[in-house]
Amino acid sequence: MSEAEKKASQDAQHKEPMADSETQLDSDSAPSSQAEKPAKTKYPLSFWLAFGALCLTGLISAMEGSIVSTSLPSIIAELKAAFQPLYGQLADLWGRRYVMILATAIFLLGSGICGGANSMDMLIWGRAVQGIGAGGINMLVDLIICDLVPMRERGNFIGLLFLFVSIGTTSGPIIGGALTDNTTWRWVFYINLPMGGAALVLLVLFLQVKWKKELSTRDRLKRIDVVGNAILVGATFSILYALTYGGTRYPWSAANIVAPFVLGFVGLGIFIAWESNKRWCPYPVMPLHHFNSRTASASFFISFMTMILAFWVVYFYPVYFQSVLGNTPTISGVHLLPFEVSFPIFAAVGGGLVSKTGRYKPIHMVATSIVTIAIGASSVLTQHTHKAAWAVLQIFIGMGLGSLISTTLQAVQAGLPESETAASTATWAYMRSLGTIWGVSVPAAIFNNRFDQLSGQLDPSIRDNFVRGQAYEHATAQFVQSFEPATREVVIGAYTDALRRVWLVSIAFGAVTVLSTLFEKELTLRTELDSEFGLAEKKGDAKGDVERGEGQNDSREGGQNENV
Repeated sequence: MSEAEKKASQDAQHKEPMADSETQLDSDSAPSSQAEKPAKTKYPLSFWLAFGALCLTGLISAMEGSIVSTSLPSIIAELKAAFQPLYGQLADLWGRRYVMILATAIFLLGSGICGGANSMDMLIWGRAVQGIGAGGINMLVDLIICDLVPMRERGNFIGLLFLFVSIGTTSGPIIGGALTDNTTWRWVFYINLPMGGAALVLLVLFLQVKWKKELSTRDRLKRIDVVGNAILVGATFSILYALTYGGTRYPWSAANIVAPFVLGFVGLGIFIAWESNKRWCPYPVMPLHHFNSRTASASFFISFMTMILAFWVVYFYPVYFQSVLGNTPTISGVHLLPFEVSFPIFAAVGGGLVSKTGRYKPIHMVATSIVTIAIGASSVLTQHTHKAAWAVLQIFIGMGLGSLISTTLQAVQAGLPESETAASTATWAYMRSLGTIWGVSVPAAIFNNRFDQLSGQLDPSIRDNFVRGQAYEHATAQFVQSFEPATREVVIGAYTDALRRVWLVSIAFGAVTVLSTLFEKELTLRTELDSEFGLAEKKGDAKGDVERGEGQNDSREGGQNENV
């Protein structure tokens, strides 16, 4: 191949898909290619070993996110969102294997720094390193699954992955509490080292995947969008800072909250301008033409809202359990199990349904509707509500959110070529990560604002304990039970009222999410894998290790593109 041909082949991967053709399914009747179940793919042992390594790595990263209960590192840990698009670009240039190993090593390095920290500054920097590694892990496990599995079947494996992630998320607080009670807080971080070390070994041994080696290191470095990444990190940090400290450390109207918000959104505007200019940015870290597809745009938004509503529940059902019902943190965690168990189960069910039927839009419409109704119905919860009521509501919320978490990525990628899998997965992961911090900050602001309005009902001698963002901070059974019975009932009533406002406002967020599903189009999910980053082929086997099913949709450079 001539140098000119090589360059043309390389540049083709950065070519924006045309938006003048579309393969669209009618919402009521899928064509035979979609309705008929494709031949089942047979996966070799090498695939299952690689998938097992990914699941273990995802479990450890999820456990880290829930094992640390202190609020100090929140903004540092959530900064991982800003680095996920960069990981996607690196994975395209240096391959999935090496970047995944690098992310895991960074995560372990951060864990070691935190465990050995002898100052608060060292702990903060350790959490920053750990968060950057975790951000890469969270995105890359999904990306690699997309490389190894045809689009039609990805739901099965993404759902299975979320089972492991949920085990890590659920077990984190329990393990963290046990370690803190019986050893030292340092083991909250040190525990990642043996488990993460084992995962790293498994990745080195079994994650044998292909990657493009034609470019020189110098050419690869030239293709990193340094300016775009720098702008995105700065803008994301500014917004996260404002969301983290607004209404708690500082009033929302304070200059040191308003200024970061303004700078953050101005920064995002500059980022969009930079990414859209082909002369300045020939290799964008976040290709904006992905948002030209209304299905991809709607699915990005649904992913963002899914995480907002998930964290809405995870953070404010415990407030109800502790401040209104008077449960201890341990019992509160037990009472959250209906959601934590139903969520991964229905993630697997939802992913399986997409794989079986090839259709995601009906699932999204039903799931978002269920979530909106159930989360809104939480507004009726009081001190005297029967256990079955809040348990059933949690199950329905978990059913809806679980079905969404494992099915939106396929909708994003259905209209895009396989060559853009890394960029689209990274953008999807970025939207989800942003949703986690908004899902805490928005309901917290609503809750604290409502409590400030109700503070006139409280005795002046205790009022200062609840205003200016302290109501959420003091939402513990120990604090509420410390008051005299008459005062306690007033406090519980105020918490109940503030929580009611939180759940009622959530209906609006859920309703917007339901409406966004109407913008999705039902695109055909490809049944044949045509990735340049699949399992490494055995010598002498031109077809590779994976025995593929009968698909006919080759779209490495193609894809179903939508008329907007």
